[in-house]
Amino acid sequence: MSQTPDVQSLKAMARELRLEVLDVTTQVASGHVSSSYSSVEILVALYFGGILRYRPQEPHWPERDRFILSKGHAAPIFYSVLSRAGYFDRQEVYGLRTVNRRAEGHPVQDKLPGIETSAGSLGKGISVGLGHVLGGRLNRLDYRVYVLLGDGECQEGQIWESAMAATHFKADNLTAIVDYNKYQESGPIGREMGLEPFATKWRAFGWHVEEVDGHDIGAIIETCKSVRAVKGQPSVVIAHTVKGKGVSFVEADYTFHGKALSPEQAEKAREELLWS
Repeated sequence: MSQTPDVQSLKAMARELRLEVLDVTTQVASGHVSSSYSSVEILVALYFGGILRYRPQEPHWPERDRFILSKGHAAPIFYSVLSRAGYFDRQEVYGLRTVNRRAEGHPVQDKLPGIETSAGSLGKGISVGLGHVLGGRLNRLDYRVYVLLGDGECQEGQIWESAMAATHFKADNLTAIVDYNKYQESGPIGREMGLEPFATKWRAFGWHVEEVDGHDIGAIIETCKSVRAVKGQPSVVIAHTVKGKGVSFVEADYTFHGKALSPEQAEKAREELLWS
């Protein structure tokens, strides 16, 4: 993991990762591209910005920080990041959604190194993260736990039940990050079931709240560092993002949520990404 992150290098890495996600999903004609693209800078900041403490060659190192991908459909970018971090060879990434390969459509715990929990059914990320926090207390370990949530899953009751529990247990080493791209598979969040006043809700549940531009790597790093100082309550970082970030026609069309780009669309997307 990077100890002295260079933000310009991390921005270049983010572009490379978007291109890889494009290649992989186009190759198999499957996968969640737009949901991956809204999360790129968040994951780059966590894994390469000096936030997460981990050892790729020792994935079960007891003192590692835990990362829980609650929005499991962002698996394409997660696999690319884990590969770049050194957990496994890049060829695994290109096995996405392929029979008898390990990179499944949603991450499966321990199917590949670095995956802390199986994902797919939304809404359980904070519950799993809090379990890790309480387990760490029992084992007298001081690791931190980070949970990446989708905004659509924040409509679910389990999110708020686990949010109450995290406050009750004063889980100050738990940080939730919401990829708040304002859209879900069926349309705009505000139309399907609005979350606003979103920050106010988290505060009412006893959480420390920060908001950040979810595509500003430097700001994400600084925000994640600052919440380490919060004591006695869990923290949530509301990352304002753009679904499909980096490709204009994907940004403009939420129906790309669960489908890969055609080869022709992928060429246009590649052009935009290379010249952005």
